[in-house]
This record gives sequence, structure tokens and C-alpha cells, in this order.
Amino acid sequence: MHIGVLTVPLGDESLDDALDYLAGIGVDAVEIGCGGYPGDDHLDRGELLDDEAAQAAFRETLDQHDLAVSALATHNNPLHPDPERADRDDRELREAIELAGQLDVDAVTCFSGLPSGSPEGAVPNWITAPWPTEHAEALDYQWELAVDYWSDIAAFADEHGVDVAIEMHPNMLVYEPTGMVRLREETGERIGANFDPSHLYWQDIDVCEAIRYLGEHDAIHHVHAKDTRIYDHHADVKGVLDTTDYADTAERSWLFRSIGYGHGEEHWKDVVSTLRMVGYEGALSIEHEDALTSSREGLEKAVDVLSRAVFATEPGDAYWAE
Repeated sequence: MHIGVLTVPLGDESLDDALDYLAGIGVDAVEIGCGGYPGDDHLDRGELLDDEAAQAAFRETLDQHDLAVSALATHNNPLHPDPERADRDDRELREAIELAGQLDVDAVTCFSGLPSGSPEGAVPNWITAPWPTEHAEALDYQWELAVDYWSDIAAFADEHGVDVAIEMHPNMLVYEPTGMVRLREETGERIGANFDPSHLYWQDIDVCEAIRYLGEHDAIHHVHAKDTRIYDHHADVKGVLDTTDYADTAERSWLFRSIGYGHGEEHWKDVVSTLRMVGYEGALSIEHEDALTSSREGLEKAVDVLSRAVFATEPGDAYWAE
């Protein structure tokens, strides 16, 4: 198992400087944005795609710091009701998949996307209840679009030998484990989860049970290491569907937190152990989005906790049971 980092918080630094810093604090792998919301500060997709010389230079930079790439990231909305947005986001995703294949990177991380609630809609519509009944009808419409689109992407990804790791995220069609498994079963095995527990904590989903459930379906392609803290003095009054600005930290029901500041080290050891139980041995890619600390401090504290939680060796034989 490897400690990884999504490099977006270090986007104001060169790739070489960012990798030098990350290697120095004990990071083994990086997830690099190449489009969508993560941006492309450290990897210009257009420059590297189909360019063997540029790809060789990119690999050399990574090798100099003894770092691997766990995934390319291009989180966006290819199901957006605006055709121009959808076409742009679809192109970004497909090019990221192509590039990942050329770089021998196993996965591309992304979102499921979210359509409008009808063919006439202009704004993505997150449906959270089946009543009034037009909401259930809108959800059926959204799933028809999603299954058609992601079936095509699954086939495209298979051609390039790449897994598509979808982050379960509120305000996207797939935001919890049963929806993730449904999309996988209706589209193909190349579609799976970028398992980010932070979005599950505030939905009151048991993260270790979610890992077990997804593991039963071989549905975990990549993992984000990111924490969340619920602040009950607000949540007990207004719940967790909180539209308070993320920067207004003192008034929110929940905040994304650095590893260890939402749940303790013992919990993260359980998360790592459960991932191993279901056969996941890839990177735990730290995604820093803690508004209460700087990027570097948040990353360093997360690495500190995970360094004591992850397993560095393969399991031994159960000699005591022989």
C-alpha cells in the first residue's frame, strides 16, 4: 500500500519542486490533475498526448524523485445539459484516458456527472427524494443518460487498458456506494470507485462497511485519503445538507479536514485494514481541502498519520493456524 498525494494544492510550484517536496515528506505516489476542476498545473494533457519525447521527459522527472503516478485526475461533468460544457468535459476525459494508457497509468479519477432533470432542463439537478413523483421520473431520465454515456466510456477505457475511478460525490448522480455498484453493473468492469470517504462521512455512511460492500463487487479502483468532521452544534439544528460557504468555517455543519482531524488514527487503521481485506493494495491519495490549515501543514499531518496506518509489506503466512 502506498501513501499518495493529489498534487493540486501545490499547483503554484513547478512539478519538479512539488515532487521534490512530496518525496521528502515520505510520499510514494502522486495523482496529477490534467483537466476539469483539478486543472492541469502539473500536466498539460495536450502537450503530452501522443508525444513520446514529452512523455519520456515526464517519466524521467518522476523517476528522479522515485515517485509513481497512481492516477490522472479530470473531475468534471460530461453529462452537463449545456452541450458545449458536456462536449468539452467528455473530450477532457477521453484524452485523459488515452494519455493514461500511453503513460501506463492504471486509472483516471473523475465524477459521474449530473444531467438536468429533463431534456429541456438547463441546470444539473441533484435528485435526493422520489416524491413528488416528477422527481422519480427525472431520476429515471438521468440514469438512462448516464448508463448510455458510461457504457461507451467503459468500452473506450478498455481499449486503452485504463480503469475509470468515479468519486462518489453529492451533487453528482453517483454519490453513494449502491449507486456506484449500479453504474458499474450496468456499464462494465472498467467503471469503479475512486473511494473518497470524506463525502460519505457527512452522509452518515459507515466508511468501513462501504469498503466491504464495494469490495464484494470488486468496485474500488483508487482511493482518496481525506477526512471530514461533523460539528453537531450546527448539524443538530440545520442538518448536514449545508449550503454555507466553505470559507465560513465557524458556521458550517461539517468541514473537510486533514487526516486525523475528523477521525482518529485508530479509525484510519481500520480503514486501511478493511481496504486490505477486500484486496486493495494501491495508493491512498491524500486530497487536501482543509480550510483550517495550509496545504503543506495539512499534507504533512496526513502523511504522519497514514505512515503509521498503512502496511508496507505483504501479509505473511498464517503459521499460527497450521
